[in-house]
Amino acid sequence: MKISEGQESKKAGYKVPFGTVSITPKARLLINEALESGWVTKGKYVKEFEEKFAALFGMKYGVAVSSGTDADALACAVLYDFGAKRGDEIIIPALSFVATGNAVLQAGFTPVFVDVKRETLNIDPGKIEAKITQRTRAIMPVHLMGKPAEMDAIMAIAKKHGFKVIEDAAEAHGAEYRGQKIGAIGDMACFSLYAAHIVTTIEGGMILTNCEKTVEALRSLRNHGMTGKFTFERIGFSAKMNEIEAAVGLGNLEIFQKILDTRRRNMLYLIEKFRKFDKYFITLKEEPHEKLGPHAFSIILRPGVGFTKDEFVAYIESKGVDSRNLFYSMPTQCPSYAFLGYKLGDFPETEYCSDHGTHIGIHQDIEISQLDYVVDVVDAFLSSKGYTA
Repeated sequence: MKISEGQESKKAGYKVPFGTVSITPKARLLINEALESGWVTKGKYVKEFEEKFAALFGMKYGVAVSSGTDADALACAVLYDFGAKRGDEIIIPALSFVATGNAVLQAGFTPVFVDVKRETLNIDPGKIEAKITQRTRAIMPVHLMGKPAEMDAIMAIAKKHGFKVIEDAAEAHGAEYRGQKIGAIGDMACFSLYAAHIVTTIEGGMILTNCEKTVEALRSLRNHGMTGKFTFERIGFSAKMNEIEAAVGLGNLEIFQKILDTRRRNMLYLIEKFRKFDKYFITLKEEPHEKLGPHAFSIILRPGVGFTKDEFVAYIESKGVDSRNLFYSMPTQCPSYAFLGYKLGDFPETEYCSDHGTHIGIHQDIEISQLDYVVDVVDAFLSSKGYTA
């Protein structure tokens, strides 16, 4: 059973829809078993899913939660068990889905933003040191679009200053950096299991760690801070995963490699096909030291091209290619963050990516013929503007 992500995509009849989700026969079987058992809150399937997900990444512990945002928030909240105080600071990239910043605030910390590199979409390690203060407790790099952040430099900075690293791997299932799996490098890693991602539970999230103290705190935090029966040792959340979601996740784990391989095929194919558009667009590249865990294919207009992002997006959408904006600069382009006092221009690379970037689907239900269609649509757009590839 295949369900396109977003009913609007179905209704619009996109030829190349943005997302998809796979509901396997095993998932349907487990869902029925859970319903028949009468126990659908956190139970044996959640535990099995946690164990198998952690094993997939070579980690000791997995803690399943209700969303990727909750995964980030709980990972931040663990810092209180390691001496952090409310209002302390966590460094994050300015460019990400807004959930990254929201989670830091929800956990009671202050987000400190760092600009990104335009070519990678990820936090610029060279700009981190200037943002470190006596109140810094962690850095949360985001592996945006499945492109690994520069973890060597980030881990070195964290070690030098003695703070934690929380990987936001929401979109980076299956990515690798210098032979290490993304999600197994920092002190904790957070995954989103939303419908459009490689491993999905429809909604849901997962936190990975090798630290026993950390996993005990996480299990407490997801259930109101409770330990034992109605003993509340910390301020917690209500963030448990249920058995139905875990059943979908277990089904996805069985076909994880197939999904990853298909997405990587699609990504590498488009990277190669877009080389001829290089003077017009910046797209992600895969370097020899890494493997991308593809979420989507980002397209950023180069400076000085004779058209706008809005013109480009309107054209490809009119031809049936579904797209999404390339997120926003949280501190300067999201009105909800105005209280932090940043102004436009404070994060020029992030703001450029947002103003000039979009991304399209490369999921497991997209065929090569559809990718060829995308290339033809881009060719036709450029021709309509008097350009040739």
